Amino acid sequence: MTSRSPAKARTIRADYDQAGERPDRQSLWRGLIVTVLRLSRHAAALSVASAAVFIAMTALEFFYFRGLSGGLSSLDMRVTGFTPDEGMAWLTALGRRGGEIIIVWHYLTFDLLFPALLSLTLVSLIVAFGRRLSIFRAMPAQLQALTALVLVLPYTLAAYAQNFAIARLLSDFQLANPDSLSFASSLTVTKFALLAIPVAVVAVFALAVQRR
Repeated sequence: MTSRSPAKARTIRADYDQAGERPDRQSLWRGLIVTVLRLSRHAAALSVASAAVFIAMTALEFFYFRGLSGGLSSLDMRVTGFTPDEGMAWLTALGRRGGEIIIVWHYLTFDLLFPALLSLTLVSLIVAFGRRLSIFRAMPAQLQALTALVLVLPYTLAAYAQNFAIARLLSDFQLANPDSLSFASSLTVTKFALLAIPVAVVAVFALAVQRR
């Protein structure tokens, strides 16, 4: 369950007031700051939801999708990327029917939700742990929110760009060529590299809080 204690509400409200961010006068940017800071209240619930979706996606990958592709792992699961030949082998093994199944049960369902859900989770954890550290807590509210967004948003954009690139190949095999497959591979590597940054920050913050 998430905490909505008066003490936390007063603390966050004080931050808004110090920055002159009263809800009845806030601009779109100020509203975004409020939303980002309030995500810290729901860090536990968001973490559970992200874990549940990830488990469901992993189960589909190992117990269904790999059966469709003859045991080959999905392209967006390959952390180090893939060669054009490896990408073409996966597409060929799936065939049109397998490709349609993965589009429906992965890219239009779970993986349509997961990057956004994971991004919200990471932002909430950065803010939640950060506000328990004196250096981060001393930063203005705007800078706290901006820091969390800058750390997470690049991963979000890369994840959806990669999803679009691979789903496009699955929807029309004629688009699969060395250039398009290499581009999809580079997006896959970029996605995981950008994901490692906020994950590392959360881990460092969590360890710092624990040491305190």
